[in-house]
Amino acid sequence: MEYRNLGYTGIKVSELCVGTMQFGWTADETTSFEILSAAFEAGINFFDTADVYSRWAQGNPGGVSEKIIGDWLKKNDIPRHQIILATKVRGVMGDGPNDEGLSRAHIMTAVEDSLNRLGTDYIDLYQTHWYDENTPIEEPLSALDDLVHQGKVRYIGCSNYPAWRLMQALWTSDRHNLARYDSLQPHYSLVHRDEFEGQLADICQTYSLGVMPYSPLGGGFLTGKYRADSPQVDSQRAKGAQRYFSQRNWELLDKMENLGHEKGDKSISQIALAWLLSDPSITSPIIGPRTLDQLEDNLGAVGLRLTRDEKQFLDEASRSKNKAS
Repeated sequence: MEYRNLGYTGIKVSELCVGTMQFGWTADETTSFEILSAAFEAGINFFDTADVYSRWAQGNPGGVSEKIIGDWLKKNDIPRHQIILATKVRGVMGDGPNDEGLSRAHIMTAVEDSLNRLGTDYIDLYQTHWYDENTPIEEPLSALDDLVHQGKVRYIGCSNYPAWRLMQALWTSDRHNLARYDSLQPHYSLVHRDEFEGQLADICQTYSLGVMPYSPLGGGFLTGKYRADSPQVDSQRAKGAQRYFSQRNWELLDKMENLGHEKGDKSISQIALAWLLSDPSITSPIIGPRTLDQLEDNLGAVGLRLTRDEKQFLDEASRSKNKAS
């Protein structure tokens, strides 16, 4: 397992990060514990969650994923300093008008709730889940800066920010001497490239932000379980993959499968992760296994790198039409 600095910070995180949106949703507590333990034993030290996970599921009030992680840490007596915990704030967590957003009031309440559910007195990476157009940018950054100085948060990051809002946040932190975002979680994969590539990628590289792509397997499309000549898989998360059903992407899967055979019988999903891991601007792709078999497959990408020609081959095979030369 390779460990990389999270952006410009000195903290070391594993080359794969375990995302936990599925905990308490498509993976029950027992399975979630098994996934966490197996990942930790394999050398993964980086775990990402959010307070809102998975409030959209029936019977889930939110905070369930955080609670599962906290219970796992306690049950297994995991040394806290060996784990890098990342969580997020922004989503709706109650029925009141201030139970969402990035106001100081909500952030200060939400962080205490997250700390309690996680069973810890600090969060390694506290992230704004997406921007809040109704709150001045200085307000969340000032609140997050206070949390850093209080020791409740060690680093801050963001997710789902367009380039101009990310630059606005970095400029504001610099101008007011506030803690700045050290990382970005973008939606990025071989079948979803345009959102990150370009301005966002340039900003992250210029200002040394860590980059943890979420949905690196295209909502399951890049696992190969969906094929042009096969029936669609019946899954609670299948709709996320259907947007990628196109002739160009079916051909991409075939090329990835062939490349996997050449690389020593690697799976399509392992090639998809290797494409990200071979990019020096990427810190740690966020995998989201809901079974031990899926985790085992994901772990097959550890240490797997593409040659320059192999990466360029996939770059060209997956390049969007508006970028094709």
